[in-house]
Amino acid sequence: MARLTLLLPAASRFAGIALPPALAKALGRADRRQADPGEPELLARHFDLTPRGWPAAALTRLLDAGEGEARGASWLRADPAHIRPDINGARLLGVGANLGMEQADVDALLPALRPLFGDAGFALDAPHPTRWYLRLQAGTPLPAFASPDQALGDDVFDHAPRGDAARRWRALESELQITLHNHPHNVARLASGRVPVNALWFWGGGNLPDAVSATAPTVYSDDPAVLGAARLGKLQGMPLPAIDQAEGDALVDLRGQRDPRALLDRWLAPAAARGEADFDFADGLSFALSSSQRWRIWRRPLPALSA
Repeated sequence: MARLTLLLPAASRFAGIALPPALAKALGRADRRQADPGEPELLARHFDLTPRGWPAAALTRLLDAGEGEARGASWLRADPAHIRPDINGARLLGVGANLGMEQADVDALLPALRPLFGDAGFALDAPHPTRWYLRLQAGTPLPAFASPDQALGDDVFDHAPRGDAARRWRALESELQITLHNHPHNVARLASGRVPVNALWFWGGGNLPDAVSATAPTVYSDDPAVLGAARLGKLQGMPLPAIDQAEGDALVDLRGQRDPRALLDRWLAPAAARGEADFDFADGLSFALSSSQRWRIWRRPLPALSA
């Protein structure tokens, strides 16, 4: 029987939410495990990249421009961002897709920013309005950049890169913020009810992997990096379906879903009703469900998810 594996946000996100009775019964009877916490660790449990890692910029570049072009360089995402100063510092409030970026924004802002990066030896382009890239020379040292998911809503200084390799990037950030602050296109964005693009968020650097494999032949996801990995591995990669449209052995990437109640009602409960499923949470908690577990009648229902 086909088996679905749901890749889920942290189980702690469901704290205080009572489980539907049928789901509580199924999880109480399921095999439970605890693995290493973290989204990189979650992805590594289901995707095997050679060499290991998760170079999101190179994977999304493959999706946007093809493997031949993506394999010719090292890549770093430099996505349009909005940072808002507050009394305690400055918070990252939007990156890429949640800024309402359009091609007109790219056409207006990119020409002003390209010379800054060209002087540093990098090429900036944007094959997709929400995904901007720096093409880097091989061997360019990069600090550890935080992903937007890690930093969104936080003080940006808590996620600032550290070390010697970060110095040139801090200087670049200062220059481009001045350029963006003075750019007339941001006045037009404000007039249209959108926030200004006043920063770029660097993240996801690396080279395209040599090979990708996964624990299932089909991958459903709305994450461009996951879909890029699926394409590189010759897997069947598709946008998220409704649960009753997911077919065969498949990975269903639900990490980006924000409403825990909707996840329970629309995904976990129907997947549990199918009988054969795995639930893998980003904080390491996992459940393996099987139809044969219905005979474990001595096990109590699980009243709520807890990591």
